[in-house]
Amino acid sequence: MSPSSQPKPQLAPGLEQWLKAGAGRTGPCERLIETSISRVFLYRDRVLKLKKPVDFGFVDFTTCAKRRWAVERELAFNRATAPDIYRAMHAITRTADGRFVMDGPGEVVDWALEMRRFDETAVLSETPQLVGGDFAEDLGRQIARFHAAAPRGAQGGGAEGLAMAVASNARQFDALQTAVGREAVGRVLSGTAKALETVATLLDERLRAGFVRRCHGDLHLGNILREDGRAVLFDCIEFNDALSEIDVLYDLAFLLMDLGLRDQVGGANRVLNGWCDEAAGPFGEDLWRGLAALSLFQAIRATVRAHVCGHAADIPEAQRYLRAADAHLRPAAPVLAAVGGPSGSGKSTFARALAPTIPPSPGAVVLRSDEIRKRLWGRAPTDHLPPEAYTPDVSATVYETMFRLAKTCLQAGWPVVLDAAFLDPQARAQAQALAAETQVAFEGVWLEAPADLLRRRVAARRGDASDADLRVLEAQLARDPGPVDWSRNDAGDLDGAVRAVAERLRAQVQRP
Repeated sequence: MSPSSQPKPQLAPGLEQWLKAGAGRTGPCERLIETSISRVFLYRDRVLKLKKPVDFGFVDFTTCAKRRWAVERELAFNRATAPDIYRAMHAITRTADGRFVMDGPGEVVDWALEMRRFDETAVLSETPQLVGGDFAEDLGRQIARFHAAAPRGAQGGGAEGLAMAVASNARQFDALQTAVGREAVGRVLSGTAKALETVATLLDERLRAGFVRRCHGDLHLGNILREDGRAVLFDCIEFNDALSEIDVLYDLAFLLMDLGLRDQVGGANRVLNGWCDEAAGPFGEDLWRGLAALSLFQAIRATVRAHVCGHAADIPEAQRYLRAADAHLRPAAPVLAAVGGPSGSGKSTFARALAPTIPPSPGAVVLRSDEIRKRLWGRAPTDHLPPEAYTPDVSATVYETMFRLAKTCLQAGWPVVLDAAFLDPQARAQAQALAAETQVAFEGVWLEAPADLLRRRVAARRGDASDADLRVLEAQLARDPGPVDWSRNDAGDLDGAVRAVAERLRAQVQRP
């Protein structure tokens, strides 16, 4: 039974009125928010959240004991990401004379979760355009650290776990096909089933390898808050382990899909690349093979939102999510781009701008040599490395690692942008050879600028993964890079160069 078709569940008689009056404290409830499974009472300085006594199959709160179990888990799980918001759980009791009391004597009639009230306009669903640049990258890294620290799970992982989500989507559309569009629903459900068959073995391998963790489970923009310039993840799924013990990339896919649907592909790409670089340390190189399932993960997330909107009678929004799901199920041929040039030429800026223009959404993985070097040394991207980290042998290992990861991504069907100096002709030849080996389109980009401009940029650099200083730049300028047969671009006009390269890549992919 869908949430919209159930009768309205009732709290204990008189409890809602008591909560609206202030729950025995100063100040009445200023606003009541109702979801399909909760009632949220907002007061001036706090929030009380109660579970509705509902049973939708995937969630059962029909007894006081079951609601206590859910509140305990919600408090514990959310403290991992939002300890300042989730404060305590309270027993609501009824005294002998019939009065309700918080944590008092008498029969326990319900359980409440107390939270700190926050600015609702700071939730990212209200301001998706703020998810960009360094904030987006930091968000991706924060989510990766959360995933790495989360305990391993199994309930919703592997091919069987994802098949349950696909089957659930199909059931939820039984009563919606006529309203939403029978043909569109059938195309998405059929395409999802076929895509799942393709990656089933991979999903089972990832389950065994530890990529299934106790995740957030509902990681869209409406459950991420921006406070003091930082992201706060809240309202994770606690009531059904099959929905929260999932592949970490499936967890991330909800946010990527949500950003893409809101025309924030650039922000989604920075989130993805921040997540990949941060997660590659604790999860290892097998992480990158999972990209083969990322489009399917996003399609399933979009399909979930489609039937949720459909059951809420928002048919246009349901159809929009269905179109997004259909788009995610249409594969795009992977491509390889490589960006080279001396320090200060804008390679990373160029790579980050180019990546989201390359399908599929949210765009290419950026493999940056500076970040790979830091990761190989077990350091954070902005940590400064000693001189011995820059010997020719170490640099050779960095390039070897970068090409190996790129091959893994391309074989997973995902596009790649390489970001490195490429001052050695042999390194440039290796990039082109990789494209030939994996049979993908290739675009080599060489950025150049007057020496004085490069010096100013390097001198002004702060908080970046590159350790290159003016001494390093002068050594680069004195070095002969040999014949450069990549497209030469003026570092002073990166926007124009990005557009030109993106057009050339699209033309190559579209060739018969």
